[in-house]
Amino acid sequence: MNQTSALPRQTLNARSLSLLARMLTLAIAFPGMLALSHAQEAAPQPPSARTGQVVTVDALSVVKVSSKVIANARSLATLGQRREGTGVVIDSSGLVMTIGYLIIEAENVELSTADGKVFPATVIGYDNATGLGLVKALTPLPIKPVDIGQSEIAQEREMVLIVGFDGVAPAYIVSKRPFVGYWEYLLDEAIYTAPATVNWSGAALLSREGKLLGIGSLVVNDAMGTSAHVPGNMFVPIDIIKPVLGDFIANGKSTMAARPWIGINTQEVQGNLVVTRVSLESPAEDAGLKAGDIIVGIGGQPFKGQADFYTKLWASGGAGAEIPVDVLKGNRVENFKIKSIDRNSYFRAQPMY
Repeated sequence: MNQTSALPRQTLNARSLSLLARMLTLAIAFPGMLALSHAQEAAPQPPSARTGQVVTVDALSVVKVSSKVIANARSLATLGQRREGTGVVIDSSGLVMTIGYLIIEAENVELSTADGKVFPATVIGYDNATGLGLVKALTPLPIKPVDIGQSEIAQEREMVLIVGFDGVAPAYIVSKRPFVGYWEYLLDEAIYTAPATVNWSGAALLSREGKLLGIGSLVVNDAMGTSAHVPGNMFVPIDIIKPVLGDFIANGKSTMAARPWIGINTQEVQGNLVVTRVSLESPAEDAGLKAGDIIVGIGGQPFKGQADFYTKLWASGGAGAEIPVDVLKGNRVENFKIKSIDRNSYFRAQPMY
């Protein structure tokens, strides 16, 4: 694929042309990027340093998000007390969308613009189902809001921009498929990009037209699927938050029934789940589950891997439902009845808004 054929056929506005010019200028620094013409081909290698990636981000609707969580936060051990990443300005009132783990249990949040100005902010909420979070500046932000796009129509092999507060990097969408997280998290479809960038926490994924397609969540080593070890990034698609965004803004969370949460991290092994961590003072710990236990069923019914386990877990009822979990301990299967909760209620610090 050459640079000319990568351009859309329709007439572009000035902002689109500016974004495209930046993307193509950056792409020249990575010759292998434009060779990705088939999913079977090797994906472009990630750059060894940021040199050549950083361009001005003032006009690209992003801010730096800095947070400090409460001293006794339950998320402290896994996420740390001070967290930093990117936020995307989504409206003129100062509403900023980011990845939720940056702001869970935060007692202080600040937003910074490219010129170094700092704006105090408050947490609106965190959505467990999507993993996205919202904060709001307490004073107006001198940043134009991003245009919201449609992640559903974004295609594999489409060129995109990854815009973090520290810089901008071109990439390709290399797959769109489910994402299964070990922390009771599942997306029916996530967006995967390559090459990998280090500037991904809360980063904006922009289309060639400058519209928001997703929010950066993770760096992964299987961006093109499990059959190819290709480093890349996983983005939460913007479309999945749209149905609940109004409730999210008004109430700090979706008004849909909360999913049952039991508080375990797991690793899939031959279709079963090995418990790798039990959250302190969680329903699973209260019920007696321990790291090393092997979960083999729910209510006597087997499952096929993590995704199927989550589906059956969430189908067991809303938060508060008692979950019968079949656990292999030693050479016998024991049944544990775990009283689930709403994950939001587990955190010690609630949204301040």
